[in-house]
Amino acid sequence: MLPSPLHLSEYLNCAISAARAGAAILQTYAHQQRDALVIDEKALNDLVSQADREAEQSIVEVLQAGTPQFDIIAEESGKHPVGGQATWYIDPLDGTTNFLHGIPHYAVSIGLIAQPGSQLAGQPPFAQETPVLAIVYDPCREELFTAMYGVGAWLNEHRIHCSATPSLSKAVLATGFPFRDFSFADQYQPMLNAAMRRTRGIRRMGAAALDLAWVACGRFDGYWEMGLAPWDVAAGTLLVQEAGGVAADMRQQHSWPIKGELYAGNPQVADELLALITPHLR
Repeated sequence: MLPSPLHLSEYLNCAISAARAGAAILQTYAHQQRDALVIDEKALNDLVSQADREAEQSIVEVLQAGTPQFDIIAEESGKHPVGGQATWYIDPLDGTTNFLHGIPHYAVSIGLIAQPGSQLAGQPPFAQETPVLAIVYDPCREELFTAMYGVGAWLNEHRIHCSATPSLSKAVLATGFPFRDFSFADQYQPMLNAAMRRTRGIRRMGAAALDLAWVACGRFDGYWEMGLAPWDVAAGTLLVQEAGGVAADMRQQHSWPIKGELYAGNPQVADELLALITPHLR
């Protein structure tokens, strides 16, 4: 017997409410003195504050109330398993270092990953893990990026698409430098050196979810990064894909970039970017 179909529009509304609830907490803290925040260092350059924790708790509560049948994996509180057909991946504050330094470039990121065997109405079951819903909310600009599997991607009320930039040589790329895990730095550095020489420019903004959202709406032509966590990329991956682009595991081993090594862009730029990256992977 096949499981009940997933009702994506219903879940999307719930996740938007969750993202807004979490963002409201972040913005309350953002307007206070930074010195008043309780900040812990989980590891080298891996910071967490009470803002992260309280925002995540609010997001989890909304999602558990609205979609109790789904598992949750959240950055700060870990796994909340129920054995469901899909899993929410939550980053309550993507761009924590920006936030803590008063840089207004951060977001709430919530992505839903369908498990193998789950299905949408009228479609066959998914054969592998597949991103099906995405919400990336930038409260500083009041920009809400959303995407639904097979339907499209939006910024607020407007449909978005990746850029039409025809080649890497005309592209502006985003990336993220190693900052916490330096074990892959010797792979990343030659990628960066090659990209600097073969593109119009590189930007490092400090929030992976927004980098992917900006690829989806055409502000960036492409993006690559290593050393991320699955909650950093679960939502952004679908945003790019539903905006007509490519967002995938740079080693071509997983159905989505669950290991945090990804490249993204419009199809033309993404192909060239992968060709640039691949020779340096080990």
